[in-house]
Amino acid sequence: MTGRLMLLDTASLYFRAYFGVPDSVRAPDGTPVNAVRGLLDFIDRLVKDHRPDRLVACMDADWRPAWRVELIPSYKAHRVAEEQPTGPDTEEVPDTLTPQVPVIEEVLDALGIARVGVPGYEADDVIGTFTARADGPVDIVTGDRDLYQLVDDARSIRVLYPLKGVGTLQLTDEAVLREKYGVDGRGYADLALLRGDPSDGLPGVPGVGEKTAAKLLAEYGDLAGIVAAAEDPTSRLTLTQRRRLTEARGYLEVAPKVVRVAGDVPLPAVDTALPHAPRDPAALEALAARWGLGGSLQRLLGTLGA
Repeated sequence: MTGRLMLLDTASLYFRAYFGVPDSVRAPDGTPVNAVRGLLDFIDRLVKDHRPDRLVACMDADWRPAWRVELIPSYKAHRVAEEQPTGPDTEEVPDTLTPQVPVIEEVLDALGIARVGVPGYEADDVIGTFTARADGPVDIVTGDRDLYQLVDDARSIRVLYPLKGVGTLQLTDEAVLREKYGVDGRGYADLALLRGDPSDGLPGVPGVGEKTAAKLLAEYGDLAGIVAAAEDPTSRLTLTQRRRLTEARGYLEVAPKVVRVAGDVPLPAVDTALPHAPRDPAALEALAARWGLGGSLQRLLGTLGA
């Protein structure tokens, strides 16, 4: 896979579109389509500004994989709307967003934009695997800082993090990570699991915040070095730090597999080339009429065809 690859954390972007575009944006039948049109506007701006050669809309086929929950039961537990006996639990999502997701998927398919989700994995894992396989530069577009762990200057992998819509993006490279967090991409996952993340139900190590985690990583290199220091009575850890790390040993043994994105997801064979014309013009025309996609779709089609 050569050329510049752009990977969209699709759910992250349509959530932002949903909350950033008024729900007065509706289809002819009155159904809200603010997330649909907002996402199309996002993609239009991203393609226009960054000119990727290839584009993949990465999806959450399973937003809370069982293998992560088995290791840390609190993982995203607060976001479960309904537990399912088989298959992924139902995520708590705004009522007027849920019906828009199938529309987004149909529109992306009719446009010919590659859309990839793999059962048992989150979009982050799909992004991690595409990134691992890429031969050229990669732009990851996400509002999820967890994916900072993939930033790698040597391979020209960066995260485009939306600060306001997608018109204002933080182009996150290793210099940005070192300035903000004191770590590079490789160290970000260790920082995140030490610090914890309430939004994902990750407890972290009690008493170890972001600054302390960064100092520990600067001193001992990585998580393995920190754990070794906790077991070494001659290390420079304080008694309190040593106790906290020792008490959290069970968490620290499983957290890396939960926090680090997978790089070995069995991806389907897809054409990731940026489309210059719709794959299914008739289907796209019908979707545009039914959902009132108007200028948002026309602008994106113009950008793709340019």
